[in-house]
Amino acid sequence: MNKQLAFVFPGQGSQSVGMLADLGAAFPVVKSTFDEASEVFGRDMWQLAQQGPEQELAQTEITQPIMLIAGVAVWRAWCQASDVRPAVMAGHSLGEYTAYVCSEAISLADGVALVKRRGELMRDACPGGQGKMAAILGMEDAALIEVCAQAAQGEVVQAVNFNAPGQIVIAGHSTAVDRAIELAKQAGARKAMALAVSVPCHSDLMRAASEDLAAQLFATKIRQPLIPVVNNIDARVEMSPEAIREKLIIQLYSPVLWVDSVKTMAELGVKSMVECGPGKVLCGMNKRIVRELDVLSTQDKAAFDATLEAVSALQQ
Repeated sequence: MNKQLAFVFPGQGSQSVGMLADLGAAFPVVKSTFDEASEVFGRDMWQLAQQGPEQELAQTEITQPIMLIAGVAVWRAWCQASDVRPAVMAGHSLGEYTAYVCSEAISLADGVALVKRRGELMRDACPGGQGKMAAILGMEDAALIEVCAQAAQGEVVQAVNFNAPGQIVIAGHSTAVDRAIELAKQAGARKAMALAVSVPCHSDLMRAASEDLAAQLFATKIRQPLIPVVNNIDARVEMSPEAIREKLIIQLYSPVLWVDSVKTMAELGVKSMVECGPGKVLCGMNKRIVRELDVLSTQDKAAFDATLEAVSALQQ
């Protein structure tokens, strides 16, 4: 274990058609992980990841399991290629489930079943375009929270993803989010734009869905993680299965405190942070949160090899 190293796992939005193709060619465990998970999901998830269509990959009940599988596949490739293990893990939203699977608190089969159900519940909780998310750039947290309070007018609109300083995502009823976008612009936001997401993730509109998710989580075996995981809702490490289960239930309708999570890992002594899975969205966010961090990606074979080399150098 390297006390200065963390692995973090991305959530929805980092998926793309053809993702991990060259890593799959280099590491058979990548494809075999997809094959293992496909047995649970009931369809060929590797084919879907490689061939799409893109609009299907973007459906939350597909995106969530496929991103979890991708993160676990890259982690398994890492474990074959290197003996170095991180001191701590974290995942952004859906990525928190990936972290728990990689820390062996939850099995891959159970993780896939959980996030497939999570995606279905989120989709059904606010159907027909009733919900929306938007990215707000260039506003302080407190100012945007106040904007949301003004925009609500009896509906739901909340700051739900604190991704980086001045980079916050809001979610709620479509009309309330639209009002908040306009008010944010008037309040001096550098940018305020709707996202191509119909599910108002991590808002109060997900509370009803959390009851059904809780039933599935209580039916799922959760073990003490082998590697500590910093959770989204209070940026703390929970090691007991009971506490992990409760936090995952609450996570569905609670803001993602990613800024605090990265700061927690830095306070634990982390100096290098590897984004494990497709894309490098978290790399940019993490560097903005703690500028001294060395941020590394595994999005393709070249990045994976560079990260292997950089982490090996840390050991010397």
